Amino acid sequence: MLSDDLAGFARAIVHGESPAVRVDEGYAKYSAQVALEVYRNNYRGNLHDALAGAYPVVKRLVGDDFFRFMARKFITQYPSRNANLHRYGAELAEFVAAFEPAKQLVYLPDVARLEWACHCAYFADDGVVLNLNELEKVAPAAYGDLVLHMHPCCHVLHSNYPITAIWEAHQPGAPEDFRIDLDSGPVDALVSRNNDVVAVTELTPADAAWLLKIQAGTTLGEATAETLDRHPDFDLLRALQMLVAQNVFAGFTLGATA
Repeated sequence: MLSDDLAGFARAIVHGESPAVRVDEGYAKYSAQVALEVYRNNYRGNLHDALAGAYPVVKRLVGDDFFRFMARKFITQYPSRNANLHRYGAELAEFVAAFEPAKQLVYLPDVARLEWACHCAYFADDGVVLNLNELEKVAPAAYGDLVLHMHPCCHVLHSNYPITAIWEAHQPGAPEDFRIDLDSGPVDALVSRNNDVVAVTELTPADAAWLLKIQAGTTLGEATAETLDRHPDFDLLRALQMLVAQNVFAGFTLGATA
């Protein structure tokens, strides 16, 4: 059957299996093995380019040769399972964490997680953003029952390494004489998108704790009270102004007690 032949052809390209019996061995210019290797090289090349596009900072950190070597190992372990190449590479952080040649780069898995979040943010659907006019219609007495919904392009990440500084230092136009202290302590990073531009913002521990509670569906009042218990210096108004300006919220609903 044609479907079986195509499946066998795909396995020959992706997994290096022997070609299906119906592969024409008598092609005038190339043997079947040479022709299959052309397809394999194109397949690997396309996936390498997809990884390089999603992880430009990781590539700069390790260098072109090491990235090519690492990508080839990754492609062997994680073949493409989607026709959309923008969705390829989600497992790279997990792969890097277990990749022995990169073990000394202890920050690299978290940088990869940050870059994948940026990649997903860029390609996420536009969706809606918080309508402040609608928010103004809510009675002040009901503010505590507000449930804010995060925009699907936004992500919060925690790392024990200064991943925001590493990311910023490798953006176009960044100074070349940067210094990064890997022992500077943990950071919380917010990935957002505004007008098709992806931004990475370092959050205070209080802002991150509050936003994670909001992301989990906690009401504004409960999230704020719980955050203030742990972070008495938390400034709700400042946090809201910053996050609304970055289009972090997609809308709101009111809790059942409103």
